[in-house]
This record gives sequence, C-alpha cells and structure tokens, in this order.
Amino acid sequence: MSTVISRLFVYPVKSCAGIEIQEALLTETGFDLDRAWMVVDEAGEFVSQREVPRMALVRPEFKRGDLVLRAPGMLALHLRIDSVEQAVRVRVWDDEVNAYDMGDIAAQWFTDFLSLTEQGLPGANAPKFRIVRFDPEHQRHSSTKWTFGAQALNQFSDGFPLLVLGQASLDALNGRLKAAGHGAVGIERFRPNIVLSGIAEHDEDRLGDMSIATDSGTVVLKPVKPCPRCPIPNIDPATAQSSPVVSDTLQTYRQNALLDGAVTFGMNAIILQGAEQVLRVGQPLSAEINFG
Repeated sequence: MSTVISRLFVYPVKSCAGIEIQEALLTETGFDLDRAWMVVDEAGEFVSQREVPRMALVRPEFKRGDLVLRAPGMLALHLRIDSVEQAVRVRVWDDEVNAYDMGDIAAQWFTDFLSLTEQGLPGANAPKFRIVRFDPEHQRHSSTKWTFGAQALNQFSDGFPLLVLGQASLDALNGRLKAAGHGAVGIERFRPNIVLSGIAEHDEDRLGDMSIATDSGTVVLKPVKPCPRCPIPNIDPATAQSSPVVSDTLQTYRQNALLDGAVTFGMNAIILQGAEQVLRVGQPLSAEINFG
C-alpha cells in the first residue's frame, strides 16, 4: 500500500510542547534534537506532564543556534544548542543515563514557571527543577523484546526513536467525541513524530516495514510496539487543563491484548535504514499491511 507523510513534529524538551516542521533530519536516535533535553527533579528523576501539566505550556523554537523556550508570564529562555555545563547522571523510566546540566539560570526558569499554581502564584514548598541535555556519547537502547533483537537507540523518549500515527485514527476518535457531545482534540495531544494520511483508521497498527524514498537515499522504518497511553492526551496543550474525556473514550474501543488491555494509540517505530536522510512532508511511503 502507499500513503503520504502529512505532518512532522519534533519535541526538543521531553514533555514540553512540540514544533511542527516541514522536514526532519533522521538520526540513529530519531529526529535530530528530538527529546534531546529533559526536565528533572532534585533527585535527577525525569518529570513530565503526568506530574506537572504546566509543562504543556512551555513552547520551544530553534533560532540562530539557540533553543528558545517561552512560557506565559516568563521572559524567553535561550539555551545554546552547542553548549552544556557539568556532567550528571539522570533517570528516565528504568534507565540511568549520562547527561549534561544546562546551568542554574535554566534551572531557575523552569522552577519558577513549573512551581506556579493555577492562580499564577508560587506554590508552598514548591519543588525545584533542572534541565539536562542527553550525552550524545551515551547509548540508550530500546527494548529488544519489541525490536526483535535489532539494536535501536533513542535519547529521552519514552523508549523508542519515533512515534507514528495515522490522521484517520485521530479523525475517528474525534468522530466519537463529537457524537458524545464533546469537542474535537488536536493531534498534538498524542505527540507523534510522523503523521500519515491515506490509510484507514488504525492501519498504522498493521504496517510492515515502511519505505520512504528521499532525495539522497531510502529510509526504512519498522513499527514495533503499540503506544500505550497515559493521561497526557487528556491535557489541553493550550491551557494545561485536564479532562478524562479522551482517555474514557479510548477505553471503550482501544484496549490492546498485546499490552494486557492497556489503551494504545499510534505505533512506536525504529530505524532500520536511512540515518542522516531527510524526511519531508508530502513524501510517499510504501508498506504492506498485515491483516492477520
């Protein structure tokens, strides 16, 4: 079958807002600078929108060699892409990895913003946060249980280099939400890297190896694991307010026996071929569908 890449996203800081892009450099860990930075607590444990929904309001952009972070009521924070401070060890899920701290100014910026209450006031006994950058010399491997033994690297993602989602899957969810009297939701809530058009709803679950012809070679991506969904899709990225409507709706039709009944939406994918190639919106993609 054939389909088309309709949208591309990169998420520089894990669990903060993403950036929609027209082209993406593919590296062995996923898109260039995707989840290259991460917010951690005082113990070096990663934090996400699961614990701190306000992270959804931190909006990044790349500008003249800087990662620029903006948030309501805050001056912009500029982080040099090619600059780090001291080496640290941090934890993301079950993995302890090498990283670099980004300094006290960046740490204070995140602490000040993420510790505010809904009323915009500092919270009592507010936690302190820091931001770190993944050490590119460190190798963090995806689970070989799901990669069929292939060695797949990623940085601070939840576990795999890329997340693929079909536009039709979102459209079908929104149809159910509207039928129940709820508003439609945007694809940003599901944090895909690659959005596909031209396939039926949830056919991304059944795709074999995906082949993409680029200007300088062929990229081959392999979907390996359905993406189990936590409460983050319930969080409105424009307001950081949460409602259980999305999860409750998915629970009615997206429980996956492969993951012991967990709700899944989208497919994690690894890179078999084509690191250093550029993916672009509009590129055709070919793959077989397994209807078994």
